[in-house]
Amino acid sequence: MAGMEIKRILATDCGSTTTKAILIEKVDGEYRLIRRGEAPTTVEAPAEDVTKGVLNAVGEIEDLENRYLLGEDRDSVHVSSDGSGGVDLYVSTSSAGGGLQMTVAGVVKTMTAESAQRAALGAGAIVMDVVASNDGRLPHEKVASIRKFRPDMILLSGGVDGGTTEHVVELAEVIKAADPKPRFGVGYKLPVIYAGNVDARDAVRDELAENMELKVVENLRPVLESENLGPARDTIHELFMEHVMAQAPGYPKLMSWTGHYDEGDWSQVPIMPTPGAVGKLIETVAHKESIEVMGVDIGGATTDVFSVFENLSGNKVFNRTVSANLGMSYSVSNVFASAGIENVMRWVPFDMEESDLRNRIRNKMIRPTTIPQTLRELIIEQAIAREALRLALRQHGDLARGLKGVAQERTISDAFEQTQTGATLVDMMSLNLLIGSGGTLSHAPRRAQAAQMLIDAFLPEGVTMLAVDSIFMMPQLGVLSEVQEDAATEVFDKDCLIRLGTCIAPAGSAKKLKGPMARVELEMPDGQGERLEIDYGEIRVVPLEVGKKARATISPAKSMDVGAGQGDTWTGTLEGGVVGLIFDGRGRPFHLPEDDGERVAKLQEWAESLQSYPEKYVTMGGE
Repeated sequence: MAGMEIKRILATDCGSTTTKAILIEKVDGEYRLIRRGEAPTTVEAPAEDVTKGVLNAVGEIEDLENRYLLGEDRDSVHVSSDGSGGVDLYVSTSSAGGGLQMTVAGVVKTMTAESAQRAALGAGAIVMDVVASNDGRLPHEKVASIRKFRPDMILLSGGVDGGTTEHVVELAEVIKAADPKPRFGVGYKLPVIYAGNVDARDAVRDELAENMELKVVENLRPVLESENLGPARDTIHELFMEHVMAQAPGYPKLMSWTGHYDEGDWSQVPIMPTPGAVGKLIETVAHKESIEVMGVDIGGATTDVFSVFENLSGNKVFNRTVSANLGMSYSVSNVFASAGIENVMRWVPFDMEESDLRNRIRNKMIRPTTIPQTLRELIIEQAIAREALRLALRQHGDLARGLKGVAQERTISDAFEQTQTGATLVDMMSLNLLIGSGGTLSHAPRRAQAAQMLIDAFLPEGVTMLAVDSIFMMPQLGVLSEVQEDAATEVFDKDCLIRLGTCIAPAGSAKKLKGPMARVELEMPDGQGERLEIDYGEIRVVPLEVGKKARATISPAKSMDVGAGQGDTWTGTLEGGVVGLIFDGRGRPFHLPEDDGERVAKLQEWAESLQSYPEKYVTMGGE
């Protein structure tokens, strides 16, 4: 940015229950987190003004730092034009009021409708419904569904440029007949984005322009072979600001605060949906570091998964999914129902009656915001979290796929390398960084518990760095990356991420394995050498502090792969963390023993290796 140097930055995230504020400053030439404050969100009655919660959260920082960040009248954030006081830049994200809720529509459910879903999810929306010409519902059922969900906006797509227009116009007629009413505001037109066949634009305008706020953008699938999600995502952000946020209580005032002075002129920075901001940060880190990244945010009602993986063309592709029925408080019974009692029970490292587990789930549903009071309750909750994360990853893999309906060209040389059309982009072997956030992971009493949940649920392969978001500041850093990328990435690296350590997990069939899965030679930072063998079924931890690195030579068995190829030696650098280097010899695919006694013994053994819980926690019944 030109003009005044940005030295003091204030960023807020207006969540559904809590508004969080962080203060960032440039100290000794680098941006660092200085202070954090929070307060209840005030978008609903009795306050019905989101800025009240913002002022309270910023006021907490003022008290702790003993400095003024608010204006003289105490009813706005003071953004300085000359660096003399207050802050130089203020940015914000929001998911208050339920966040951005959308319905998407496309001609073919597994092609254009799926592309529309990816565009909406990537922009930070919760997709309430996917309407398609071939979804099996009658027109009146589609109309009823659109009316029932009352989305904040609708994304309509369908048809490649130059193709048939009949089906996409029929979808426009369905939307017109539904005439959905927005959740916020009275008397304004519902935004509809058309991103389909250019030849159908005039017909769609004839159907929708009169009663709705129609925006026409470039086609999501101009040809079958490519997706063009950028224009639709940008327009979703724009309409989110102009329509959805403008109608929510207090947001017009908040929108007038966000920005900075650039050579004396006010430059506004748009508010972003919270999930969209997290996705933006994941994308920024992946591209800046040239790595493949996956992040997960496990909340009370939903679990979001974000990823950046390379496709067959070598391009990095961002995907986000929302598992709206997988959460640890309000949706905990849905996790239980979706996973099944056997899958939850398999992670409990002590004998327990099924009826006891069911009753604990029921108690959680009665009081969803309670937290575990005993070690036994904590272990059970973390068992449920593993299944919520596992199911969310499976749903993410189903959506994060290559384009369907495309006949990929093959040559003899790549015939054995290309994956099938529509195959998932999620490749745990190529994943470099796995980030966990949300209360269950970020606030686990021991960091080893967070590491164990991530490993058990996601089953990373090869060499993967594990980390957690320390205080869930990724949304604020995501919107900050739009205007001050260096500040966002520096704080993300130095203050946001808590590095748990590197997981090394050989993948491959271990059924006929004779001898160790892998032999490891380590050259530690102090110059000392260390050798170890990883046997099938064990977890080994080698202590290595945060910021320390060890040179490693890993020689897997012939049937195993650690990233260099089956049976091939991997040589590289392993980075330490709070837990250390975690050698996971349980194999991929991973199987727990079917015998209850063996299973419990193994779970206890692994927890002891990671020092996840206090000693003898099992013999004490977990209490």
